[in-house]
Amino acid sequence: MTKRDIVIRRIIFLRGPNIWAYRATIEALVDIGDLEDCPSNTVPGLYERLTTMLPSLIEHRCSPGVRGGFLMRLKEGTWPCHIMEHVALALQDLAGVPGYGFGRARETEERGVYKVMISGWQEDVTRAALYTARDLVLAAIEDQPYDFDAALEALRDLAQDLCLGPSTASMVLAADDRQIAATRLSSGNLVQFGYGAKQRRIWTAETDQTSAIAETISRDKDLTKSLLEACGVPIPQGRAVDSAADAWDAAQDIGLPVVVKPLDGNHGRGVFINLETQQEIEAAYEVAVDEGSGVLVEKFIRGNEHRLLIVGGKLAAAAKGQMASVIGDGIQTVNELIASQINSDPRRGRGEEQPLNPIRIDSAARLELKRQGFHADSVIPAGREVLIQRNGNVAFDCTSSVHPEVAAMAALAAKTVGLDIAGIDLVAEDISKPMRDQGAAIVEVNAGPGLLMHLKPAEGTSQPVGRTIVDYMFPGDENGSIPLIGITGSSGTTEVSNLVFHLLKQSGDCVALANTSGLYVGNRVLHQRDSANWKQAQRVLLNKDVEAAVIENQGLQILTEGLAYEHCSVGIVTNIAYSDAYKHPDVAYHAFEDAEDLIKIFRTQVDVVYRTGHGILNAQDENVVALAEYCDGEIVFYARAPDNKVLQEHLAAGKRAVTIESSYVTLMTGTERLAVFSLEALSPRIRETPQTLDTILASAAAAWVSKLSVEQIRAGLTSYVF
Repeated sequence: MTKRDIVIRRIIFLRGPNIWAYRATIEALVDIGDLEDCPSNTVPGLYERLTTMLPSLIEHRCSPGVRGGFLMRLKEGTWPCHIMEHVALALQDLAGVPGYGFGRARETEERGVYKVMISGWQEDVTRAALYTARDLVLAAIEDQPYDFDAALEALRDLAQDLCLGPSTASMVLAADDRQIAATRLSSGNLVQFGYGAKQRRIWTAETDQTSAIAETISRDKDLTKSLLEACGVPIPQGRAVDSAADAWDAAQDIGLPVVVKPLDGNHGRGVFINLETQQEIEAAYEVAVDEGSGVLVEKFIRGNEHRLLIVGGKLAAAAKGQMASVIGDGIQTVNELIASQINSDPRRGRGEEQPLNPIRIDSAARLELKRQGFHADSVIPAGREVLIQRNGNVAFDCTSSVHPEVAAMAALAAKTVGLDIAGIDLVAEDISKPMRDQGAAIVEVNAGPGLLMHLKPAEGTSQPVGRTIVDYMFPGDENGSIPLIGITGSSGTTEVSNLVFHLLKQSGDCVALANTSGLYVGNRVLHQRDSANWKQAQRVLLNKDVEAAVIENQGLQILTEGLAYEHCSVGIVTNIAYSDAYKHPDVAYHAFEDAEDLIKIFRTQVDVVYRTGHGILNAQDENVVALAEYCDGEIVFYARAPDNKVLQEHLAAGKRAVTIESSYVTLMTGTERLAVFSLEALSPRIRETPQTLDTILASAAAAWVSKLSVEQIRAGLTSYVF
């Protein structure tokens, strides 16, 4: 390429932990051609153009490590790919993509060609952000017009269509903070936390423990009220009606004013409050009957509408509503005043990031206007306040104000219906006082409640409801993990994974294996071809039968796909050796030249070991030994010779190792020795093959740290067909 252009030659989507980051990452090979001769400090006006379009770049710390660090680099002089990296991250952030803000740009051996890495939750969105960043940066360099608003809007639309909603994202981020793995199971908001038999699932604010019966009850408002009343929960008196005339009769029996609403509607549609005349009640019935399977008339409770979020029987958050009104100016109509005074508020919109909905003139609003002598096209006199909407706008945090008795009553309502997570709609004049003292009442119990009003209130303190739900699903130290053994190295990994699989089955658990020989769950064969890849490993982790898993990861797979899991209990590295496979065109741009260069690939396996887990490393390979510093868990070394220097130093520190002493596979901790298995039981051919012995040692170590007994390890080694 011999022109000023930016060409993205290829993109690899690394689905899991990889050589760059612990999370999904786009790796792009980018050619900037002659722009290699154009660092940012040589392009007049570039700094100003970029910061005008993206003022949020001030927050990027970059290598200086301070706020504004990237802008310092931009002034001093940096190259287009580095700028693309930061612009792509900024665009994702502005598009509302929750993420971790990881980015890197690295030179390759080819002049003007760079690797650009960007973290991202959703591949299509991150790709789009990278291409948008390319176009924006190129336009800024060449001082060409660029429709930034249109580009950002397109990216926002794509993110809203494809990414997790903010409610679900808050739980995924909370899970990540606790090292709980999250796997998206659909294009919607269905997410799995944890793996195998320990997994849990959510769908927005519903969990796999949310009862279908309870959800059905909550949709039937009349049934819900009868159950709440039986348990002593304050509710508005009322009954279901079957005609407009019956609605008026019910209102007279209950006492005016009343509320008319659908029996099983939602989102406040068809709800009319504070009705006092027969005409209003009968008109309200005709609207409400079309919004549900029936109509309910109940006593009007004076006060503000509140939403209390109950999670696992406890109050997690509370928000209150505010009436919506406009003030006339003698010029604008009601519709125009709503547009200029209410819907112009940036907190209002249909997007998932906006806590307040736009106000529209619906049947309930028309009724309110009619009471005040106006309609949608009326010009309101200057200074006159006109009420548009009595209920709704429930997005003003009041969590700290909720009286304990009110919280307890809301929790009882959720328990009565049977919901583990519930949105309790409550009307009260003062949420800080007991309900009965003010005639307050619970008017609805909702399954799958929205969380945005609590995460991003219009006013008040944001509540960590995502974390609350995750903590409820995984109390204490639970994290949804199963014993998961990941195995990598340049050779011998298939043999190790086969033997570890066999050993773990001695526990009686349902163990799964994904390796080059196939995919197995217990004694079932699910796939008889090479399964040492991301797709097949995912099948293991999604399977609710699986109580323990063994997964083989080859070096090229880590390089081109990433690991299939976020964390593991045991990470094994057999050896590190260079081969011509790393000269393949798909990965040649990494320019690996020797075994030491490959450390950055294989360290990925030990990088993801839990702090409570174990890294099992070959003490006979100096490059494998070098991986120990990257492992958060305990290191267990193995070597055939008990006098191995690394082994001896490790044992001298009181740590664990596995070796061969007097022809016995021996487990060691400091000065303690435990002989497990005599190699004399094997044929000379087997016990004289170094790789087979290494396989036995690594596998025995994995079984040991996985809490198998000596008897189980011995039985597994004795029964295995080498």
